[in-house]
Amino acid sequence: MEGMLWTRLLLVFYAQVSYLCSGGGGFMTIRVPSKTHNTSSEVFIVDFRETAPSGSNATMYQHDQLAARFGGLAVGVPGELRGLQEAHQRWGRLSWERLVAPSVALAAERKVDRELAGRLKGVESFILADPDWSDFTIDGRVLEEGEIVTRPALARTLQIIATEGPDAFYEGPIADALIKKIQSTGGIVTHEDLSSYKVRVDRALKGSYRGRTIYTPHAPSGGPVLLLILNLLEHYPDFILDGKTPINIHRMIEAMKFGFAARTKISDSLTDEDVKRMALLHTKEYSDLIFPNITDDTTHPAAYYNASFDVPDDHGTAHTSVVDIDGMAVAVTSTVNVPFGSRVLDPVTGVILNDEMDDFSTPGTPNSWGLWPSPYNYPSPGKRPLSSMVPIIIEEADGSFYCAIGAAGGSRIIGAVLQTVIGLDWGLDVSAAIESPRLHDQLFPSIVDMDSGFSDSVIYDLIGRGHNITVGNINRITSVVQAVMKKGDYIFAASDSRKNAVAAGY
Repeated sequence: MEGMLWTRLLLVFYAQVSYLCSGGGGFMTIRVPSKTHNTSSEVFIVDFRETAPSGSNATMYQHDQLAARFGGLAVGVPGELRGLQEAHQRWGRLSWERLVAPSVALAAERKVDRELAGRLKGVESFILADPDWSDFTIDGRVLEEGEIVTRPALARTLQIIATEGPDAFYEGPIADALIKKIQSTGGIVTHEDLSSYKVRVDRALKGSYRGRTIYTPHAPSGGPVLLLILNLLEHYPDFILDGKTPINIHRMIEAMKFGFAARTKISDSLTDEDVKRMALLHTKEYSDLIFPNITDDTTHPAAYYNASFDVPDDHGTAHTSVVDIDGMAVAVTSTVNVPFGSRVLDPVTGVILNDEMDDFSTPGTPNSWGLWPSPYNYPSPGKRPLSSMVPIIIEEADGSFYCAIGAAGGSRIIGAVLQTVIGLDWGLDVSAAIESPRLHDQLFPSIVDMDSGFSDSVIYDLIGRGHNITVGNINRITSVVQAVMKKGDYIFAASDSRKNAVAAGY
């Protein structure tokens, strides 16, 4: 648990400033092993997804949809620190202050790495135009790789949170400054919204795939969708044995299309009247109904897959997978949504605030495929928006820990985690499963994005079955996976090279 908390606090507060901060939220899957038996465990979910402010309503962005992405009105009530606090109080052992200390030091001073330098360059115009972001500039330009960035306001905030605990973020001077900044930039988050935020702790959603047990968050995460896709692929007894053949790739794409069609029916299950609708999606029985519609000879137009509504893409995230020698494991994914969130940085606290309200749907006009925005995902007070985040933990048939997997990459997360699980099933080691070429098809648009690592024979076969293929557009298909697995007394971990990442052991 301490390894996860250390890593997340570093990420949350500084190391990946372009993707998340203390102003975001996400999902955590935690395996707590029995103290007396390695094959007995409990698996929990900590849902610290952002929520819609109390003043939210379904039509709040109808006349200005950009307001859901940029500015104070895009900010949802952040849950990141409450989520980490909940995990620490239930399962942590080291003091909170000791865990936060490395983040304070990094905020005070660190070098700009390649990833951050690239992100800053990509948004240079808005960074230079807003004095609140001046920590990231020098001599009229954004900082470059190798230069030193100092964030004194954030360091002060972290020191207060280290000493006083996460409550200091949600009430008191830090909260006062955040609310003032949010409201001065058009937002509607109130002191009551912030102080009353609650995480959800529950038993994990449970599924199975070829004898192993998979634990994942409930809706509105991507968990039910992932389980549906795996259930569909489980109908093929030769899928494991044959490996990455053209027919297996076709079947996987078709299963993904049905999965993303089902995603249009998902919303925050605790505020949705039709809970029964979502309770079926991850079941074997539901996949039995869908499976006969998968045809081996051809793909189909989008309408064939019975998507109900249009739902928005979600965006940038960061993921951590951790396991200790006793089999306690954590998979946690969180985000502020698009890089640099809402582009609102509070200069008093140094906190970058999310734009998670963009993950809600807005009433309006149908999309290019004739689908109307999903009413299941309209904003309302206290509601959590739809998400693709899917941190999973897998156990062997005997109940022992097998692996923890998750990914960053918005709507591409589900497919990336899926293909990593399948790669392990095909006999790849954890690193090879992550590095293996990937594809992405989310039904809308009607395109299969494929890494250039796929063979020509596979690509031409898929074209022959009617798929619309694009190859090699890495910027569109990249999702970054982190995974850790245990075999006997050995732990193996891998971090996706697509983002220059490396695994670490302590």
